[in-house]
Amino acid sequence: MASNSVYAKSYNSFSGVDIKAVFNNKVVGELQAISYSVQREKAPLYTMGAADPRSFSRGKRGIAGSLVFLMFDRHVLLGHFGLYSNDPLKFSSDKDDIRPVVPETSAQGSTSVSLASATGETVTTGTTVAYAESAINNVGDDQEAYAPWYADQIPPFDITLAAANEYGALAVMSIVGVEILNEGYGVSIDDTVSEMQNTYVARAVAPWRAAGTVLGTPAYTEPPKQ
Repeated sequence: MASNSVYAKSYNSFSGVDIKAVFNNKVVGELQAISYSVQREKAPLYTMGAADPRSFSRGKRGIAGSLVFLMFDRHVLLGHFGLYSNDPLKFSSDKDDIRPVVPETSAQGSTSVSLASATGETVTTGTTVAYAESAINNVGDDQEAYAPWYADQIPPFDITLAAANEYGALAVMSIVGVEILNEGYGVSIDDTVSEMQNTYVARAVAPWRAAGTVLGTPAYTEPPKQ
């Protein structure tokens, strides 16, 4: 059996079908691809009398990447964390922001969305929503917690990738403090699938590391010496 091979116990690999993505505490099944890159500023230091650098000065580090989602019947990130979620990650919004208003689904199944300002002015067709105006006497009086209606308004969250293959090998990695930057989407008559792309920046990356056991043995053992 494969479990008797020392190589099966030493080298463990994972494909995309072995990996689940967890955003904060929610499994996001729509994720098709994820990537990240780490860049850091490093500059050579030169002095007179030498063409080669004496040393290198290390500067700022930046972490960025991209996400690709398969679209079904709702916006992926806003469906999990935003306006269309039952448990959104709220952010501090101006009370007079023009924001979408999602009415309750009617008996006919209508889920039309209108835009209304805090003064109750209807910006597009839809039901006007009236807000009570109040005087601003203190810092923050014009702010309130509200569910994001753009992906870039979602507060920072963590992405954890958990991998488990058919041999029982486990591994995990994390991208910490993810903030969405850009969003792209398009559809045409030639598309059989609908995809959405996002780019992001992050605070830190914890690279892949083995976890758990493999068929009762340590997750990694040194291969036999030749």
